[in-house]
Amino acid sequence: MNRNDRRIALGAVCVGLLALLGLWLGGETAPDTTNAIAPTDSTPTIPNHPTSPNNPTTPTTPTNPTKTPSPYYTVPSHAVERFPFDPNTADSTQLLRLGLQPWQVRNIYKYRAHGGIYRKKEDFAQLYGLTVKQYRELEPYIRISKDYLPASTLVGNRDLYPVKIGENEHIVLNTADTTELQRVPGIGPYYAKEIVRRGKWLGGYVSVDQLDEIENFPQEAKKYFVIQDATPKKLNVNKLGLQELRKHPYINYYMAKTIVDYRRLHGPIKSLEDLHLSKDFPPEVIRRLSPYVEY
Repeated sequence: MNRNDRRIALGAVCVGLLALLGLWLGGETAPDTTNAIAPTDSTPTIPNHPTSPNNPTTPTTPTNPTKTPSPYYTVPSHAVERFPFDPNTADSTQLLRLGLQPWQVRNIYKYRAHGGIYRKKEDFAQLYGLTVKQYRELEPYIRISKDYLPASTLVGNRDLYPVKIGENEHIVLNTADTTELQRVPGIGPYYAKEIVRRGKWLGGYVSVDQLDEIENFPQEAKKYFVIQDATPKKLNVNKLGLQELRKHPYINYYMAKTIVDYRRLHGPIKSLEDLHLSKDFPPEVIRRLSPYVEY
């Protein structure tokens, strides 16, 4: 079969398929209605309206769509009551009886759930949506339990700040604690702690002038301090090692090393003057360190 014959055969097949398709589409007929039952007098008719004088029956299918329920729970209407209540413990029933709205009650519950506390009557006035009229009506009935009052009320009217001493009064520097130190004019909590900390580090104060070693110490406060029966803690320079010696604020690494080397080369130290040839022990250093060493 040559090319022309194949074209002819293919065209014939296509024509045949189109003819079959046309017969299939055109062969559909209308449904047979010869057996349909015509309505008679005995056949009931459906009324055109949901209700009529002759047929008051309500149709089963509602004509109006169902309404979306309100996001707030509904509460039956009732007369507003007035009675004593604690906003920290009142339940929803009591709050609703007082005339509050459900969403206001829910806000109170959320406030309490997050740790909120009504400490005084005025705190309840901050409730969102509460009017001035409503608050004034409720205020006489608000009762705050003592359990919810600030703990500071337990200490009474005690002074928050210590009473300062007079011009002619004095504080013993080497025995006072932080509370007593704060009675000195110019001395607050910070300097009181620094005075105690420095005294422990030194091993005790032997002079009021040692307060100058505290950074920016107020000079006008020094006149209120006195030294009585100073007994500082002493370091045995013939027994302590290098690390123990350098813990004192008046002895650095090089001074401690000089002491240890002198003991190794020359034997026990009899006086700090034995170290005067060392550049680390000038006269002022020996004088300052002397009250804190023993041999």
